[in-house]
Amino acid sequence: MGFGARLFTWWKNEPFGTTLFTRWRGESVGSDAQGNRYFRERVTPAGEPQRRWVLYSGDVEASKVPAEWHAWLHHTTDSLPDPGRKRHAWEQPHLANRTGTADAWRPQGAISMGGKRPRGTGDYDAWQPPAGPAA
Repeated sequence: MGFGARLFTWWKNEPFGTTLFTRWRGESVGSDAQGNRYFRERVTPAGEPQRRWVLYSGDVEASKVPAEWHAWLHHTTDSLPDPGRKRHAWEQPHLANRTGTADAWRPQGAISMGGKRPRGTGDYDAWQPPAGPAA
C-alpha cells in the first residue's frame, strides 16, 4: 500500500504515526490467534503508566481483541495472556463482531430475511386505560 493510501485509510491498518511510535518505542509482547500483535512501551517516563497497544491484522476493528488481551491492554491485569492456558468447557473461541457481514445473525422477521414474522401466540394482553368518567 502506498504512503498516501496508508495516510488516509486508517481503518485498513494502523496510522503512520503509530507505526513510527511502535518502531521507536515499542516492545512486542505477543500475538493472538487472529494475528493481532500487542506492544508495550520499552521505556516509560517516571510516574506515568506504561502505554500498551495493538496492531490489528487486517481491518482495524476493536472487537477483534480477545477478552484476555483486552484485560491486559486496559491495565486490568499486568500478566500477559498464557497461550497454553487450558480453557474451561464453557468457553467458546473469540469471534469479532459480525454485524454488517454475511455471517451476521438475522432473526426471523428481519427485513433481510423477508420481513415476515409469525403471528402473536396470544400470550400478551395489551394495556387498556381504566374506565372512568370522560374528561
